[in-house]
Amino acid sequence: MSDILIANKLTKDFGRLRAVDQLSFEVREGEILGMMGPNGAGKTTVFNLLTGVYKPDRGTINFNGRDITHESPSRRCRLGIGRTYQIPRPFEKMTAYENMLVGSVHGGRLSEKEARKGVHEILEMVGLLPKKNHFAGTLSFLDRKRLELGRALATNPTLLLIDEVAAGLTEAEVEQVLKIVKKIQERGITIVWIEHILMMMSEGVERLLMIAEGQQLLCGDPKEVMGSKEVLDVYLGVEED
Repeated sequence: MSDILIANKLTKDFGRLRAVDQLSFEVREGEILGMMGPNGAGKTTVFNLLTGVYKPDRGTINFNGRDITHESPSRRCRLGIGRTYQIPRPFEKMTAYENMLVGSVHGGRLSEKEARKGVHEILEMVGLLPKKNHFAGTLSFLDRKRLELGRALATNPTLLLIDEVAAGLTEAEVEQVLKIVKKIQERGITIVWIEHILMMMSEGVERLLMIAEGQQLLCGDPKEVMGSKEVLDVYLGVEED
């Protein structure tokens, strides 16, 4: 299995704060890579570096064999990197269908005619087809999360970055979201998934990258990583007697 993305010694400072500190990792094509860490560990900053919102002070990002370290966010989207946000940001006065159509036309580089069929498929995948004509501002919290996933998918990504899509959901709703993420993977889309819910990471990902203070702590089998002493010490605050 080849690497679709390679981050090499990424470093990002905000004044005296080092948010990401020489972080290196790879994402294998077709996998779901989980990313966890304490609050302030640098997870969302990593996503902002990968999508071009921030430029690294040092380090490089290689996507599909191409150095994209200095590419713009729009260019990275056109190359196939999509993302969601922890707090959904739909166009509230547009319908669910219109929200996805905008993403497909402007992010997915499709004509409106080409986009329409794909949007219906995505609406069905995320469970919003019955509500396609509902205005985004009227959707429930769970449905706004579904829409956030759908809008990102509409940009036609090969790599999807998911930022805490399960945050604030009930246990039953979390299960629904996990099923959607698995369906996305079945379409051949590679996923990097930030989440705090342990069940999602233990059941939903192939590998888990744990970071603390902007550095890699461990990366590997999810259950082994979560059960390690290093993670218990740093992430869960457990110390040996």
